[in-house]
Amino acid sequence: MIRRTTKRPIASDLAYARHVLEVEADALRRLQGRIGDDFLKVARLFYRCRGNVVTSGIGKAGIIAQKISATLASTGTPSQFLHAAEAVHGDLGRVRPNDIVLILSYGGETSEVTRLVGQLEKMKVPIVAMTGAEDSTLARKAKVLLGLGRIDEACPMGLAPSATTTAMLALGDALALTILKMRQRDGRFSRESFALYHPGGSLGRQLVMIEAVMRRGSALPVARDHLTIRKALARFRAMRRRSGAICLVDARGKLTGIFTDADLRRLLEAGRSDALDRPVSEVMTRNPKFVRVEGTAADAIEIINRYFIEEIPVVDRRGRLVGLIDVQDLFAGGMGL
Repeated sequence: MIRRTTKRPIASDLAYARHVLEVEADALRRLQGRIGDDFLKVARLFYRCRGNVVTSGIGKAGIIAQKISATLASTGTPSQFLHAAEAVHGDLGRVRPNDIVLILSYGGETSEVTRLVGQLEKMKVPIVAMTGAEDSTLARKAKVLLGLGRIDEACPMGLAPSATTTAMLALGDALALTILKMRQRDGRFSRESFALYHPGGSLGRQLVMIEAVMRRGSALPVARDHLTIRKALARFRAMRRRSGAICLVDARGKLTGIFTDADLRRLLEAGRSDALDRPVSEVMTRNPKFVRVEGTAADAIEIINRYFIEEIPVVDRRGRLVGLIDVQDLFAGGMGL
């Protein structure tokens, strides 16, 4: 008996997958042309908001609203998510007079959304609508409208939210990051602020200031560059935290070079009997790579990856040695390289 299969050829499935991506990309291209005065008005409203930017929605739009809230909060705009269904069962108590509510709904007529809008009106809390239906209840009741325009879903049945939620997500990102740029311009949000809000992630750890992870004081392997190699090495036999390099400085404390384990090995392999009694300045690496003390761990990681080195001196603005970054310390701090 010959078995018949209903599966479509792989090539056809792949072509459809690419079609989905093209439909969603096209929605974003058309959305780009809709960014205008209303978008800036919303960005400024959120930037000046004295309370929280509360995001809300139902279904897939609600999930996107949660993500937008998370992005706002992590980039300096206080925000929380309010489930549109739970809102009318007590969670509206989370909304305060100084808040602004951003509601996402492509059709703008979902029962949970319209009920929420009615209650927010009574509370006199301003509403910003993100919707594709500019004549909907949600759009009419909003203080400002972020119109998505008509969007055709990528779903083969035209039902499952796909292109619409992609557009909402991208517009939310554009909004959050535009506000972030405003905060940066006014000096109200920095890389250090980002690190403060992301202490548990690798990105946040990489934004930790160099000063917080560098070796200093008694843990800093440093010697004057006029010493012999033997005397320079002797100074570090009692150090509790060994490093694979010694930083060399002049009489004013300025960094002049670095002497590594690899430099020592090459010197000994050369077989000179007086190797350890030579001035370290003759064999050190002059003008080594370094980082500024006001930089971040990410600056050190970038140099490590680019030049394949394991120790980086840290200097101040005058070029004076103040610390050393050892790659092992970065690994120990959970900072991905």
